[in-house]
Amino acid sequence: MAVLLKDVYNQLYITNVATVIHEVYPDFKKTDFIHAVFNNQWKDKELKARTFHIAQQLHHFITLEYKQAVGIIQQVAKHFTHYEGMFIPTFVELYGLDEFKISVKALAYITQFSSAEFAIRPFIERYPEQMHQVLLDWATNDDEHIRRLASEGCRPRLPWAMSLPLFKQDPRYILPILEILKDDCSEYVRRSVANNLNDIAKDHPQIVINLAKQWLAKNPNTQSKRLVKHACRSLLKQADPDALVLFGFLPPKDIQMIDFVVDEQVSLGGVLYFSCLLKHQYLLPLNKLRIEFAIDFMKKNGLQSRKIFQLSESVIKQDSKNIKKSFSFKKISTRQYYLGLHSLAILVNGVQLCSTDFILTN
Repeated sequence: MAVLLKDVYNQLYITNVATVIHEVYPDFKKTDFIHAVFNNQWKDKELKARTFHIAQQLHHFITLEYKQAVGIIQQVAKHFTHYEGMFIPTFVELYGLDEFKISVKALAYITQFSSAEFAIRPFIERYPEQMHQVLLDWATNDDEHIRRLASEGCRPRLPWAMSLPLFKQDPRYILPILEILKDDCSEYVRRSVANNLNDIAKDHPQIVINLAKQWLAKNPNTQSKRLVKHACRSLLKQADPDALVLFGFLPPKDIQMIDFVVDEQVSLGGVLYFSCLLKHQYLLPLNKLRIEFAIDFMKKNGLQSRKIFQLSESVIKQDSKNIKKSFSFKKISTRQYYLGLHSLAILVNGVQLCSTDFILTN
């Protein structure tokens, strides 16, 4: 069984946290801190709750004013990287909101080790005008981690983060930042720009379509196309006509699906198999085809909800293409399966060409 993300905070890890902090702050009570972390509620806490709990215990045992305490936090930040080090920026998020300049400077430093994309959002919410200038400045910083923070921190729909409802309503605050970063030399930064635009597209699709057209017209190179397409991925899955045309996916003509076969039933934990033959009338090169399959999953409320998965994307020069695929109903943490009637469909350039039902059983 795979180790849960939250279990990275084991006895060894927390002991190391205590040891490193004690080296820069000798008054830190290591043993008491470790016991406080692993309290009676620890086992019931999920990843984010554990991150907050560790930060809260650091605040309790670093018995200094915030200005001095955040200095210690910065000194140890380099020792705690990646997602498991998120308790470091969380400390600033929880206790530094009233110290704008000190905290923002601290987060710019900390994000080079463990991203401050969650921690910066309360500052954007409380100090929108000041933070807008900070984000614009960060967008031109020499460090790619800080440049990425300028984009990632203001995403309207950043997963697992506090919401920024004002940006969902009006993304104009964000666009100048993305404009600076769209041609960044770092793929890490450009991917964040694309993810930010994908968030915006869920509430303002036309803004993203218009921006995509402008960016591609100004700079039609492969790098730009890759960014813009990733930014439009949700629109493409939704078969938005403007997005499809923008990337050359025209309505499928003279195409039919034949020999469509899907297992009539599949057991929970098993694998669903399906196949079909895509056939077109003429022996001529086709336009680019985006081939997807969709499953209408049964939900707890008895209704169905569609999820779309990409099969291929290419120009098919033959008169036919065999499609064979399977889908696993093995239990996973990110999706709950419910027994009953499901449907499977094949889509080409956003158009459903065939569909049939199957049953998920025990």
